[in-house]
Amino acid sequence: MNRILLALSLFMATAAGAQKIAYETPGALDHLHALQQQFEDLRFGMFIHFNIPTYANQDWPDPDASPDIFNPTKLDCNQWAQAAQSAGMTYGCLTTKHHSGFCIWDTKTTDYSVMHSPYKHDVVREFTDAFRAHNLKVFLYYSILDTHHKIRPGQITPKDVDMIKAQLTELLTNYGPITALIIDGWDAPWSRISYDDVPFEEIYRLIKTLQPDCLVMDLNSAKYPAEALMYTDIKSYELGAGQKISKETNRLPALTCLPVNSAWFWKTDFPTTPTKNPDNLVNDLLVPLNNAWCNFILNVAPNRDGLIDQNALDALAAIGRKWKNEGPVAKIPPGVAPVISPNIAKRQAANASWSDDMDIMDFGNDDNFRSSWMSNPAVQHPWYEVDFGRDRSFNTVVITGEHITRYRIEYFENGGWTPLVPRGDDSTHVKIHRFSRAWGSRVRILIDQFNGQPGIAEFGVYDERR
Repeated sequence: MNRILLALSLFMATAAGAQKIAYETPGALDHLHALQQQFEDLRFGMFIHFNIPTYANQDWPDPDASPDIFNPTKLDCNQWAQAAQSAGMTYGCLTTKHHSGFCIWDTKTTDYSVMHSPYKHDVVREFTDAFRAHNLKVFLYYSILDTHHKIRPGQITPKDVDMIKAQLTELLTNYGPITALIIDGWDAPWSRISYDDVPFEEIYRLIKTLQPDCLVMDLNSAKYPAEALMYTDIKSYELGAGQKISKETNRLPALTCLPVNSAWFWKTDFPTTPTKNPDNLVNDLLVPLNNAWCNFILNVAPNRDGLIDQNALDALAAIGRKWKNEGPVAKIPPGVAPVISPNIAKRQAANASWSDDMDIMDFGNDDNFRSSWMSNPAVQHPWYEVDFGRDRSFNTVVITGEHITRYRIEYFENGGWTPLVPRGDDSTHVKIHRFSRAWGSRVRILIDQFNGQPGIAEFGVYDERR
């Protein structure tokens, strides 16, 4: 463990100066956009939930379940790849570590792994080799929440963050090019691990340093507005959790996921319970999602032998007969760089013009996009500000709100207000402003025109590394 952490620190120290993240170098935002387009052009892939929960008959097993139960004696990743090809899929994504912390690769960070199970083979290696041999792209899934190693809310230490970085370093160093990394268990209401507890920007930069072409997807990005990429390169929607993309208004590169069975991990009733209807999967999801710049990843859970059940194989083959991959999708609309830095305005002291108590200014920077500060309808010149209590540096402001059509943004320094955005005419739901770094103790928006009762769900201020 100490050896890999030392290697990680030395690698990061040398690589950080040489490799900047996607949008910081000339033409690099175009490069990110090209990667996003390539992702959408893949159209359809296989999610593979296969880990120690497979042997527990539930998605959330005992975090101290013994590695002895993990023993897929007939595991055949070539069968998985062939099944994906039969459906017209172009990639696969394997759960390298789920929420209970069991690692199915040859990790040096913990004994809670496949190498200490009866199977004793690197499943990630077998998966990546098999899918590449069948000309399929390789994605990996990784959970930040880890109940076995106590990487849980309120208990996260610097050593935990170091272990996360060491594990990601192994996955992104030892298994060839990874097209995308899907991260879960982070900044979600049920995981309660914030992007401050495990710093998103540090993890994102590590991934991009190790593999600059690897897209980063946080499955919990549906918390954030549908109009902006915040803490992700690809907007994601989990249909089973009620997260639905707007097929009419979406303008971002997106991903929607759903299991073909009733749950993500294999259950004892899967072989005898009908899968979801292939006709519905094609006509109601795959085709309309692709037409809305949304890739569809369908989960197929291998059983305890390490094989996909026959009814799931039949469903995939039926999908392949009903749907043909027509190649690249329409061009994604031009976009801006994702926001990945900490929000320094979150839960800071806020002030505003008159509002009713149930819509008070505290709701405008509470890290909850479902609550808002709302100006009282009688106010003719509404305003909202965040007070840091001391001078802070910042270079980005993101305002998520309603009915604001013209505005100004200013910051307070040396006893006076200085314009940041002298006139904003952006009437969209999310307004992203990037500018040269400024220093100030307060930031405010002055709302000059509005077409309804103005409100702010979140007033974000960021000090991006650029």
